[in-house]
Parts: sequence; C-alpha cells; structure tokens
Amino acid sequence: MYDEQGAEYIDCINNVAHVGHCHPLVVQAAHEQNQVLNTNSRYLHDNIVDFAQRLSETLPEKLCVFYFLNSGAYHGHLSSLIDISPYKFRDLDGQKEWVHVAPLPDTYRGLYREDHPNPAKAYASEVKRVVCSAQEQGRQIAAFFAESLPSVGGQIIPPAGYFPEVAEHIRRAGGVFVADEIQVGFGRVGKHFWAFQLQGEDFVPDIVTMGKSIGNGHPVACVATTQAVARAFEATGVEYFNTFGGNPVSCAVGLAVLDVLEKEQLQAHAACVGSFLMELLRQQKAKHPIIGDIRGVGLFIGVDLIKDEATRMPATEEADYLISRLKENYILLSTDGPGRNVLKFKPPMCFSLDNVQHVVAKLDAILTGKHKAHRQLAMSLEPNLEPAARTIQRGGGSTAEPGVLWTLQGARRCSEEGSSLFLPVPGELPKH
Repeated sequence: MYDEQGAEYIDCINNVAHVGHCHPLVVQAAHEQNQVLNTNSRYLHDNIVDFAQRLSETLPEKLCVFYFLNSGAYHGHLSSLIDISPYKFRDLDGQKEWVHVAPLPDTYRGLYREDHPNPAKAYASEVKRVVCSAQEQGRQIAAFFAESLPSVGGQIIPPAGYFPEVAEHIRRAGGVFVADEIQVGFGRVGKHFWAFQLQGEDFVPDIVTMGKSIGNGHPVACVATTQAVARAFEATGVEYFNTFGGNPVSCAVGLAVLDVLEKEQLQAHAACVGSFLMELLRQQKAKHPIIGDIRGVGLFIGVDLIKDEATRMPATEEADYLISRLKENYILLSTDGPGRNVLKFKPPMCFSLDNVQHVVAKLDAILTGKHKAHRQLAMSLEPNLEPAARTIQRGGGSTAEPGVLWTLQGARRCSEEGSSLFLPVPGELPKH
C-alpha cells in the first residue's frame, strides 16, 4: 500500500483485499461489466448463475442454494446482529435472554488447554451444557453461530473434531449450524478452500456465510445453504429480495476473484508462505519470552504476547507499542483478542516469502531493542551509592532527592538508544 506521499507499506492485515489491492484482473472485470450493464437483480443475467455454479464447485454437494447480498459482516448494522455479537453487546445493553454464549474453544488460555487429553470433546460438552440450560428455561435452539476460525477472539484455531460434535448437539436440539467464513474462506487456510473443512471431510455446516474477501474489496456477500433450509425459509412466506445483491458487476467481480485464486494458485501459495511465516515466528518465540504462543494455519496466524509465562497475562501495552513501531517501519499490523495482545496476520494472499523475511526481521529488531532497553533501564534504576543528594527542578521549585537526576539520565539514555517507552511521566518521577 502507498500513502499520499508515495511511501510504501507492507500490508499484513487486509484480508478484504484478498488477492491483492486493486488486482488488475478484478478491476478489469468490474470495468468491462460496468460498460455493458449493471442493474438490480430483478433482471435475469448469466453472471449470477455462473457465480453460484462456481461457488458450488468449491463446497460440499449439500450446500447448493445461494443468496447474494451486497455486504457481509457481523458488525452490528442491525440490533439483531449486535445482540448475537458478544464483543458488541457487552459494551451496550448486555446479553439478551434469547442469546446464549458458549466458551471460546481456545486451547492456549481457555477452559481446556493444550495439556487436555480431548479439548474438542470438552469444549463441545460446554455447548451441550448451554443447550440444556436453555431448554430447562423452556427455550428452543434456533442456530449456533461460529467463525470457522475465531479472529476477534484472538486468532483461535478450534481443536479438530470440535465442530462435528457441536453440530450433533445443536441439530439434536432442533437448531442449525452456521459457519462464518467471512474472514477465513476462499483458500486462506491453505490446506482447504474453506476453513470449516479443517474440522474433517464429513463435516458440513447447514449455512455458510461469505463476505469481505469474496469481492476483493467490492461490496458483495453470499449465504450458501442446503435445500432443506432453503425450503423451510420459503415456507414462511417471506420473500428474500436484495436490490443490489447478485447484480451483474458484483458477480463479475466475484468470478474474477475465483479466476485469480485458481490461475495464481493462491491457495497453495498461502500454505507455503504461511508455513514459512509460522517457522520464523516460532524461532522468535524461542528467542523472546514475551511471545507466549504462535498459532495459525495458512495465512491466518496469531502471535500471543504475554507478560508472564506462568499466568499468561496479556501484554496489551507491549503489543500496542510493537504495532506502533512496526508502522514507523512501514509495516501494517494490528492486534485482536479480548486483551488486545494478539498480533494478527491476515495479509492479502499475494504476501510473499520476501515479505515474510522482511516483516519478521523488523519484528525481531524491535523486540531485541526493547529487551535491551529494559535491561539498561534496570541497571540505571539501581540505587545510587553516593550519599550526596542531587537537586532537580520540578514545578518551579527545587527538590533534593538522592539519585533522581542520575536515574532520569539513565532513562533518557535508554530512550536515545531506540525506545521512547521508558521516558518518565512528569509527576511520576522514579525515586530510585
């Protein structure tokens, strides 16, 4: 990416520009279709049929009905979407009585961790417990919503086998399983085209939602489902209609994205580059204690920063500092997770091996410099053995405090050697 002055940035987080910012073939497809026809979806056009057909070829056979939309993300445009988004409603009106939240299947800092003999079954049992609790209140289960790989939750990789067991509990209770592929679909995980396929060949969700990467930045989205679900929806008598969903230009863009993924072999590329990035990050984990966990698959990777290995306390401030320093080095990265301490890698699929080496080298340099500054600061804060008091100016007067001036000089010295993090805050001057 480039700013208004032409400075070049490496984008490590834009999973919306899936095949690369302004990919010429995608831009060309939109332009050419715009020159011919763009209208609402009441008019028949081949593009919507062709796009649905191409999508169906990537999915299990049962998922054969497609509803197209002109946007697709659970960001709370409707109160009903806010109500099923815990990270939204917890800061607003709270959880509604008809919403039930299951524990995040996080094997690093969740209820059942990497040392558990069967975390998939344990976490699925938690879903069963939630279902039973709702039923005891006289409620029925409608649906279970889950990102195939939870991103906002902290780049979580659910244990294999979790989804099939959850689906069994949900379907037995009369509900459907909704797999949200908006951030992680379209080959990002490398091994498969869809992230839910990581849970096993036999697992098929009842509904799959797609967005963001489906149009490489163009507003298009899709819901894929089964004949049984579609017929049940039609039986309600409520007609689905979307003025711009499935319009000729949007479908042309979607088809172009699929073409680029295939021609440039970006799914295999994600597997290769992602494995290389994971390996280099694991080397950094061995070197820097602040890195508690490296997790991911393909080009969906999280780096969990911690303050302490025993407690795994999130290193929120350190993560924020690291993101800022990377931006100064023309690398765009961000954080996620409840503690905002997980560095999230979700770059465009054209992210290269050279990009990986450059980004990890900068990450290493910043972490090494920060560790060095910590060490120097610790040395500079050792008690001054000279008995003489030093005088500093503060608030227009003078104060005699042993070692203060020497300490400030030490802190400033650390700052000059690569870190502004350690400058004392006025009014909070260290005593020793």
